Amino acid sequence: MTREYLYYPGCSLKGSGNPYDRSLRAVFGTLDLRLEEIADWNCCGATAYLSVDADTAVALAARNLALAERQDGRDVVAPCSGCYLSLTKAKVSLEADPALRERVTAALKTGSLDYRGTARIRHPLEVLMTDIGAPEIRKRVVRPLKGLRLAPYYGCAILRPYEEVDDAHTPTVLEDLMRTAGATPVDFPYKSRCCGGMLTSGVPGIGLRLVEILLDAAADSKADALVTTCPLCQYNLEVFQDRLRKDRPERLPVLYFTQVLGLALGLSEPALGLDQLLWRPALAVEVRR
Repeated sequence: MTREYLYYPGCSLKGSGNPYDRSLRAVFGTLDLRLEEIADWNCCGATAYLSVDADTAVALAARNLALAERQDGRDVVAPCSGCYLSLTKAKVSLEADPALRERVTAALKTGSLDYRGTARIRHPLEVLMTDIGAPEIRKRVVRPLKGLRLAPYYGCAILRPYEEVDDAHTPTVLEDLMRTAGATPVDFPYKSRCCGGMLTSGVPGIGLRLVEILLDAAADSKADALVTTCPLCQYNLEVFQDRLRKDRPERLPVLYFTQVLGLALGLSEPALGLDQLLWRPALAVEVRR
């Protein structure tokens, strides 16, 4: 049975995070999960905007939810961790603060939109493991990723503060997905630690050090690749390897969880955007043998 969702890709997945968009659409299509992109969506206001103008930031996020509610109220799949957090935070804030809701509702009405607060925001990792579930996904696996050691990296935003995807400090759902795909998740103690976020550009001394800690820990765990759920995490962990790992000849592939699952489902490397990564993973070749 086909399940249907509204899709909020956000800005990153239309740019540097395009491999995430491609692999997500491919995996969902293979598993009979239909995504319909929200018409006329806008930036969620993530990162610094909330500290600059809270009302406008919440209104930006709420506009996307109002558009989703106008389409028909299906669950909203938000793959970018920043977008997922921004949309969720806006909904929670509007529920908790009647005065804020009144101001935001009035602003949206000038654009002929009515915010009702009924849209449910979901991360695709939770959708896969809840709506489909590991047993059913396992039935669809045609190319088990046996022998691959993967470091699970959740980052911050899908876990804290709301814990809708998994436990904030000891999550396991990503490891469950890896096992479902036939791979071996390594013990990665920093799996919910911050990647540095935008500090890599704003305060690079701190941001890059946070990235380095994660890369070194993944290498020390003998992982074949890092697997993440966030386009900003993926960018930081992939792009800065030349600067941070000069003493290590090997570069560590940084994959999206949708790319890993897609390989196990038998999808091609181009369909999953593996050809767009800076460090083309040798593991994709090994899987085919």
